[in-house]
Amino acid sequence: MTDIIAADIGGTNARFARASLDAQGVPTLGEIRKYKVADFSSLQACWAAFAAEEGGDLPKAASIAFATAIGRNVIKLTNSNWVIRPDTLDEELGLDQMRLVNDFEAVAHAVTRLPPENLPLLFGEDRPFPADGGVTVIGPGTGLGVAMIAYDDGVPHVIATEGGHLDFAPLDTMEEKILAYLRDKFLRVSVERIVSGPGLNNIYKAMATIGHERILLMEDAELWQAALEDSDPFARAAFDRFCLCYGAVAGDLALAHGPHAVVLAGGLTQRMRDLLPPSGFHSRFTAKGRFESLMKSVPIRLALHDEIGLFGAAAAFREKK
Repeated sequence: MTDIIAADIGGTNARFARASLDAQGVPTLGEIRKYKVADFSSLQACWAAFAAEEGGDLPKAASIAFATAIGRNVIKLTNSNWVIRPDTLDEELGLDQMRLVNDFEAVAHAVTRLPPENLPLLFGEDRPFPADGGVTVIGPGTGLGVAMIAYDDGVPHVIATEGGHLDFAPLDTMEEKILAYLRDKFLRVSVERIVSGPGLNNIYKAMATIGHERILLMEDAELWQAALEDSDPFARAAFDRFCLCYGAVAGDLALAHGPHAVVLAGGLTQRMRDLLPPSGFHSRFTAKGRFESLMKSVPIRLALHDEIGLFGAAAAFREKK
């Protein structure tokens, strides 16, 4: 067994845990500790809080997932003010070994280690991941995470992407109006402006403005709760539109990666599990013109794990040293 610290650093929350890796690289997580990113000035300060709470001697190896692109001299988190300098981070954190990965790269690593019962089928044909070909991993959170698993003779190779920052493509008159509304706010409208946790609120406000509707302004978490519980009709209408857009974007990315399989991941999608099948998600996923029949066959699975980012960060540790 190899003992490490796994960390999942998002735009809203930072999660840490000790993790033990078996000979196949499958992690077992210890107690998970969660912190609000906004409560700390830096990763180092948050790490110190974790170390103090955890107590004892920490492992000198870590695998850390960040909600942004990796591979630059200075890493700026997409949705927070933390700045990371990879060249000095290991020394600053007191580590001998360190692996840094994109947050959805970590999720994709988790998918390669999850047992079949944690990957139930939502849509399409019930068949295994391809021996050769791409699997799209996607999920809305603070932003829109996208990664790809490229299988080569049955061996998975995880590829980080920034697919959430593709341009949003409207598919009907309402979405054209939503796009015009959001262009006034953001100029460029990426798919994560719509298919993400905050994206639901963007849709909600846009549709209200377009329809001259009087609505109750809500924080993102409150709006999601109202939409999922169907306690506010207009929140539910915005959610229905969200599902259409989510399906369309997932289908576009599947085509780009090679439409062999798709895995939907993250806490929001798990909360949507029972609402996705009756929604317009799959009709939009499959509405790809000449490729419609092919898209109908593509397996779309749901990744089930309460701490998939941490699990995946730990799983990624042995991929590269």
